[in-house]
Amino acid sequence: MAQRRVTDFFARRRSGPPACLPRAKQVLRTPSPAKPAPGLPAPALSDPPGGSRKRPRPAADPAHDEPAPPARRRLRLPLPPTPEPADAVPTPSSSVASGSSACSPPGKKIKKASLPSGQRPCLVAQGDKDTVSELQACLQRARKLGARVQALRAYAQEGDAKKSSVPEPEGHPAEPCGEKAPAYQRFHALAQPGVPGLVLPYKYQVLAEMFRSMDTVVGMLHNRAEAVTFAKVKQGVQDMMHRRFEERNVGQIKTVYPASYRFRQERNIPTFKDGIKRSDYQLTIEPLLDQEASGAARQLTASWLLQRRNIFSRNLVARVKEHHKAFLATLDPPMEVPEDQLTRWHPCFNVDEVPDIEPAELPRPPPTEKLVTAQELLARARSLMSPRMEKALNDLALRTAEPSSPGSPCPVPPATPPAAPNALKGVSQALLERIRAKEAQKQLAQMTRRPEQEQRLRQLERLPELARVLRGVFVSERKPALTMEVACARMVGSYHTAMSLGDMEQHLQLLAELLPNWLTLHRIRTDTYLKLDKTADLAGLTVRLAHLARTEEGL
Repeated sequence: MAQRRVTDFFARRRSGPPACLPRAKQVLRTPSPAKPAPGLPAPALSDPPGGSRKRPRPAADPAHDEPAPPARRRLRLPLPPTPEPADAVPTPSSSVASGSSACSPPGKKIKKASLPSGQRPCLVAQGDKDTVSELQACLQRARKLGARVQALRAYAQEGDAKKSSVPEPEGHPAEPCGEKAPAYQRFHALAQPGVPGLVLPYKYQVLAEMFRSMDTVVGMLHNRAEAVTFAKVKQGVQDMMHRRFEERNVGQIKTVYPASYRFRQERNIPTFKDGIKRSDYQLTIEPLLDQEASGAARQLTASWLLQRRNIFSRNLVARVKEHHKAFLATLDPPMEVPEDQLTRWHPCFNVDEVPDIEPAELPRPPPTEKLVTAQELLARARSLMSPRMEKALNDLALRTAEPSSPGSPCPVPPATPPAAPNALKGVSQALLERIRAKEAQKQLAQMTRRPEQEQRLRQLERLPELARVLRGVFVSERKPALTMEVACARMVGSYHTAMSLGDMEQHLQLLAELLPNWLTLHRIRTDTYLKLDKTADLAGLTVRLAHLARTEEGL
């Protein structure tokens, strides 16, 4: 007889529900008796022997012998239905696959235990159909992208062909027409300090600096009685300016100042470079100077260099004046300014857009016997080549003999005055003519104004503000008269712009000259005293000074 446990005793004694023992305790219980034989009756369910409370398993029915379900069930997602053709004949395998509630994925075998008896495992072709449809969609997208890439490539090739069909002008290795020059070159004239005058374009100033450097190098070599070649001058100018110096720049210098140098092509000049042979022709430069009475060659001194530089600058200004004169002729109404009275350019004249200087033709080395075409080479070496090479040279000669159409240079847009805006559509023509004539007169006076007149005009513009400051100085000092030194010192400290004592004294003298009834100067011994009429109307005086400044500007 099995021994009773203490835990079972206390559990039987309690009146409440049976205690739920831990799972570890249940493992240690006496196992349930084995299943009875198929012919015997099942035991009762009242009290199992051994004190076990487990329910016995029901007897297996031999008529419904089915395999036990697996311990772990997998979650299988249903595949999307695939449309089948209408003329498809259903097969046994397809009917079985549709009748089954869950089929295994393609590529895996179905266990025999999970299928009903009498049926074979089948492979599902649904995944293969989806893969084929996805591949077809990807292939279609790839074809569309390929067609789009070909269209873009053809468009880019057409753009390159259009750009290459417009060649650069000969002798101008400059930028293409589409590119713009940097801002410090396009607006160089506007950024110049000081009083505006006859400012040269940026490229003309660079050319003037090149001439100065070239003249310095040529003068050093000429004074040492050394042969002046372009190779030596080029290296010296590039070291001085840190800028490229080519034969084109030398041609521009010859165009501006033809009487500056004499150019020749000479050979047998001693050189110390590996790239230049003694027998090669070189461009030599000789400065043109007046001969002395004794017949000896003159030295290129500093005074000569300064004189030649001034002549070159005047020639550059004269060339810009020609373009300025052509621009004035295109205005409405046209203007004409004498060149000797011109002191500044027209406000609408863009100085930095003046066309570049065309380089003059420099001497070229004499032609030598040189085979440059396929026809000459064929005529010279016909007996020394094979028939195959002779045929190739004949084909090349025929291709090179075809004339090539030269490209047209980039057109330079002419300088045109700004067009009239649409806002002047209803204004009378007579009023417009009067306004344009007055504006032309004002611009003519501005272009022919001398430097001393410009200085006086700037002084007149400052006088209204200086009159108010002077009135405040006399009120704060509470004196009927002030010396010139004290008044200038007080006004320099009160004026909003920095000014020297000498300039302030000139302004006060001009103020006393224009308004003698308001400000008077009294010279006593070595000092000058200022006396001011404090009862005068300051507003009327400032209006009068502003009117004088406008009148002076119109003249």
